[in-house]
Amino acid sequence: MISWVRQSIIPQTPDLDSTAFSDPLFLSTIGQFLVEHYKLWLLSIGLVVLLVAWLPLLLKKLPLSLPIIFVGMGMAVFAWTPLAQFSPHPVESPVLIEKASEFIVIVSLMGAGLKIGRPLSWAGWSITVRLLAIVMPLTIAFIALSGLSILGLPLASALLLGACLAPTDPVLAADVQIEKPDSEDSDEARFALTSEAGLNDALAFPFVHLAIAASAASLTGGVLAEWLWHDVVWRLMIGALVGGAGGWLLGQIIYRLPQDTRLSRTGDGFIALGATLAIYAMAEFAHGYGFLAVFIAGLILRRSAEGDDFNTEMHAFADETERLVMMVLLVLFGGMLTGGELLADIGWSNIIVAALVLLVIRPVIGYLGLVGVDRPPLEKFVIAFFGIRGLGSVYYLAFGLNHGDFAEQHSLWETLGLIVLGSILLHGLTVTPLMRHLSRRIYNKDE
Repeated sequence: MISWVRQSIIPQTPDLDSTAFSDPLFLSTIGQFLVEHYKLWLLSIGLVVLLVAWLPLLLKKLPLSLPIIFVGMGMAVFAWTPLAQFSPHPVESPVLIEKASEFIVIVSLMGAGLKIGRPLSWAGWSITVRLLAIVMPLTIAFIALSGLSILGLPLASALLLGACLAPTDPVLAADVQIEKPDSEDSDEARFALTSEAGLNDALAFPFVHLAIAASAASLTGGVLAEWLWHDVVWRLMIGALVGGAGGWLLGQIIYRLPQDTRLSRTGDGFIALGATLAIYAMAEFAHGYGFLAVFIAGLILRRSAEGDDFNTEMHAFADETERLVMMVLLVLFGGMLTGGELLADIGWSNIIVAALVLLVIRPVIGYLGLVGVDRPPLEKFVIAFFGIRGLGSVYYLAFGLNHGDFAEQHSLWETLGLIVLGSILLHGLTVTPLMRHLSRRIYNKDE
């Protein structure tokens, strides 16, 4: 049944020619505007790139974050009348939104994998397992229930909303994650949030596929059985195998060749980008989850030569690429909010659901999921509280809407946009003081 659903839905997915951004008149207008203000654009891009490089140092001691700055810039820029007409709206350009957010997520996942050096063991990864096996499914269920009861969404749309908003974001969570490969990952909060973000972006995908199936057919026993086999077991298994094999093979090529031909001698960190794209594509061609493959490949590649400086080079390139793309996407996200008027029609129901997701569902379920873990209460609170929602959620919603037939699309985007904006503000304003307090109280060091 699911095979028929998938075949009947996917060919209907809009391509770039069907979006507003492919309209000849629209592109001509953009081209004319860019040419007329060419030097202004060069100045703007140059200043923004400098901000990407310098702001992390300036903001390190302040209760602010890069995402807050860039979303604010996007809101201000696209609120300007001449630019308002170019502000994107996800309902009008769904494929563009999907592909752009997909790219930054896979780059971020490779970077996350390259940062983690902790050996695989039950004791070392037990908190991560709890976050994935207990907290994430319960979060999906309660967000879906909120969508049903408060927003009045149909079951398929509510399930999609829950699947999109359950995973923590690997892109916007840099301030609560392990900073770089040679950093100590004994800080349990940073390790837990890094490993959770690396894995739950893949583990939420089966629930997105379940929502897609529900949007086209009732969830009968046969449909659920095929979903369990194909979208859970098969895709996860293939993603893990491709990631493990790809990471091992790249490790052999980079670090195990004869010394005079060893690729790590090049010092070119962009190998990380090539590895990311190649492994992701291979996993997707094999009908596996590319997100899982990329993260596992990063883990394996890191272990191929533990402590090698080239690990740091690859992570640095992935991190720089991620920050540049993140800057562009967050500016565009800010444009959606103002010029695109994404939040123009939100009501109290959207606000209530956003407050529940950010202040109740994730923090409470996250903390309860860690009951019995022998860690300080403050550390468990930080892990539970920083369930950051961001560009990964944007990708999942765009993917789901492009591959399924969902009702209330505007309501879904409005609610997700409000929650992502709320997460950027709430977590961006609290991350510096909370992480500094945690480091002093629990880890006996200054952030």
